[in-house]
Amino acid sequence: MNGFRRGLFVNIIAIAFPLAQADAAGSTFDGTWNVRISSSSETCGNGATVAIGISNGQIASSSAAVTASGRVAEAGNINVTLSTGIKRAVGFGRLSGTSGSGTWRGAMCTGTWTAERM
Repeated sequence: MNGFRRGLFVNIIAIAFPLAQADAAGSTFDGTWNVRISSSSETCGNGATVAIGISNGQIASSSAAVTASGRVAEAGNINVTLSTGIKRAVGFGRLSGTSGSGTWRGAMCTGTWTAERM
């Protein structure tokens, strides 16, 4: 039974260690980010600026007016959903160091976004 416990312990450590590394890597992008949103159509508006927060790779809004959710992967790939009232947009892209960029789409509009760490 002692050998069984040791083997089980080794397997648990082998599984948990990469997960702990992934969480630590995701925290590379932690902090407050200023996101500038641009539309590809004038009928959708000139764009907006939103502050989002990232903590342990999880995205949350830094504003009461906009709800943000999503995740940043350890390599910097990001997916985020922003919503305010009944409006909702989904964005994809990549963060690298202190900046990032990508695209977004909503019900009737699309565009691009850029981000800078504050």
